[in-house]
Amino acid sequence: MNNWLYGLYALILGLVSIVTGEIITFVMLGFILISLQNIHSTLKEMLAVQKEKN
Repeated sequence: MNNWLYGLYALILGLVSIVTGEIITFVMLGFILISLQNIHSTLKEMLAVQKEKN
């Protein structure tokens, strides 16, 4: 996915959280999503390095 799409998802979730009054939930979800994105990027890099070795 593109980075702008992640931004769009974050914006939509932010608007929903403001309407429902669950700002803390939005912030915690944001931290979780950022962590998962970092893990995914690292795994993709590891896979690319592994493929180059073989």
